[in-house]
Amino acid sequence: MTAPALSTSPRRWWALGALALSVLIIGLDGTIINVALPTIADDLGANNSQLQWISGGYLLTLSAVMLPVGILGDRYGHKRLLLTGIGLFGAASVAGALVSTTGALIAVRTLLGVGAAMIMPLSMALLPRIFAKEEIPKAIATWTAAAALGMPVGPVVGGWLLNHFWWGSVFLFNIPVVAIALVAAALLLPADRADAARERAKTARLDALGAVLGALAITAIVYGTILVPEDGWGSPAVLGSLIAGAVLAAVFVLRERTYAHPLVDLGLFSQRGFLWGTLIAIFGNFAIMGILFVVPQYLEGVLGNDSLGTGLRILPLMGGLLVSATLSENLMPRFGARIVMPTGLVVLAAGALLGARVDSGDGYGFTALWLSVAGLGFGMVMVPATSMALSSLTTENSGQGSSLLETVQQLGGVLGVAGLGSLLSAGFLDRLSVTGLPEEAADTARDSVAASNAVAAHLKDPGLLSSGHTAFVHGMSLVLIACAVLSLLAAVLSAIFLPSRSKASEPDTAATDNASTTAQGTIQGTPASSQAGDSTLV
Repeated sequence: MTAPALSTSPRRWWALGALALSVLIIGLDGTIINVALPTIADDLGANNSQLQWISGGYLLTLSAVMLPVGILGDRYGHKRLLLTGIGLFGAASVAGALVSTTGALIAVRTLLGVGAAMIMPLSMALLPRIFAKEEIPKAIATWTAAAALGMPVGPVVGGWLLNHFWWGSVFLFNIPVVAIALVAAALLLPADRADAARERAKTARLDALGAVLGALAITAIVYGTILVPEDGWGSPAVLGSLIAGAVLAAVFVLRERTYAHPLVDLGLFSQRGFLWGTLIAIFGNFAIMGILFVVPQYLEGVLGNDSLGTGLRILPLMGGLLVSATLSENLMPRFGARIVMPTGLVVLAAGALLGARVDSGDGYGFTALWLSVAGLGFGMVMVPATSMALSSLTTENSGQGSSLLETVQQLGGVLGVAGLGSLLSAGFLDRLSVTGLPEEAADTARDSVAASNAVAAHLKDPGLLSSGHTAFVHGMSLVLIACAVLSLLAAVLSAIFLPSRSKASEPDTAATDNASTTAQGTIQGTPASSQAGDSTLV
């Protein structure tokens, strides 16, 4: 099945459904495990360090493996490797439901990270081969919504499963979704083509040293950030890991700039569209990750919802995303990137600033309002930004470009959440009053709002309960203000550096791939509705 035939067939929407399912399970698996950690600790006797690796091992592998996956897909076929990734994810899910030791569970989570690292960039690289360029924004909106939806839905599903079954059921839930996605992808996605460019790429030596350097750099950076909540930014382990990661990253960049057949094409950042689309997407992703970091803790620790109720109450954010992602399809041709994306960033900042006004005594209604506003802004940013970033890619390097974009955003999100977590902790400790408490109880209460709630309940101390809630809301407000400031900074930069609508509509003279209906937009930033592109993991 060729791309032009598929781009005019109703089956293309079923193919999009297959891709959406594949990224939905990644979002689900990234958050569903957090609900099961207390049960796993009881049943398997896992300590805090092991629980950290059960949660963080997935993120670590996902970040490290994603970079080389793109060039492998460009060489050996996007569909072939995507099916492999989905199959690996399903097999690891089966194993996760059967293991009985902590070490085996950590290994399963590592394999799940490998599968996820294959699914994310390769599923996005296939979008321009399925849809004509005028439908790419709608496809990106659906893809983005599916990837983002998994994050709040994970706790909902996990909470329900744990109320009815054992902890292994959170892995079994993946299997029917994986099976449907695998069959649908095999039947509906376009076949990999053996063109001359791909055959030439196969004969080029793979940059094995670059792959090792990149993986080590990303591993060191992500590992260091995973340690931050426990050890703090000033600990030798954190500083040593982050410094080692920075040095390895510098060596990796030097290697890729000089090697004849690099693992990633860093020259993409010299293209204005890819550079600014990527930067703006990073800013938008940073803000939304900050919101998703603090809001679940607020809903559970302050408002007293369980995991199921918390997941349901985050859904207004997804509703705003769906609405604005659909609107951006019509807004971009009329107003252009220089108007639409800065506006989206301002709306996102407005939502965060509204959230910063929350008081510990407020109910859920106001939170639902500002989450919807933030979701509206996020959708107006991410779809056109990622379309712009990837519009300059051809079929030959779409995997490389998708992997590079995903990896950069993943690292930005990991570092951002670590920094925001430190800001939240500082704000919480600044306002928490533990005067008069026994030393051990005071130390426990300082850990988090959940810990202060537990200590207050044990000591029957309503003053500590109120202080913990007030302190957490203060820390959350600092985080949301930081997200808003960065979003406003991005809005200013995008208003200055993004092209005007007239320039954005000029045709590109760079190489394009008409056979795969990829974008003919200019690398200076064609409106997203007239170019091919993909979306990122939130």
